[in-house]
Amino acid sequence: MPPPLLFDLSKIDLTAEPIFDKEAIGKANPQRFEMQQLDGILWYDKEKLLVLAYKDVTKNEFWVRGHIPGRPLMPGVIMVEAAAQLSCFFVKLIYELKGFIGFAGIESAKFRSVVEPGQRLLLLGHITKFRRRKYTTSVQGVVDSTMVFETVVSGLII
Repeated sequence: MPPPLLFDLSKIDLTAEPIFDKEAIGKANPQRFEMQQLDGILWYDKEKLLVLAYKDVTKNEFWVRGHIPGRPLMPGVIMVEAAAQLSCFFVKLIYELKGFIGFAGIESAKFRSVVEPGQRLLLLGHITKFRRRKYTTSVQGVVDSTMVFETVVSGLII
């Protein structure tokens, strides 16, 4: 049985225009082209350190052809990469940081269901720890009200 969601999605307009789009995300995060795994930030709560982002998974993703031919499934490592990118963007936004943030580690990851082309992957994030140079974020991935993965990632402020 999956844990409860980090926050209640029913209180957020999931059809709203993003408050930060792919271009705005690109000003904070260095990933480009096929490695950019965030399409928008829909909502955040600065006091509670919560954020909601999304990735629209398309048939044109670089992994579709080879991961798994005939039934393309988003690789778990790409889901975790999306979580790390969300974490980096949000930490920079909340703490007004400049410069590069490196991916420091995956403290845990659990995959519960699949993500396929044509689906919107919602990413719910919560900054759980922030120190001068290192931080930790819990992230959950949700598709159509189903939690598809959960992870805890950390980043290092370089």
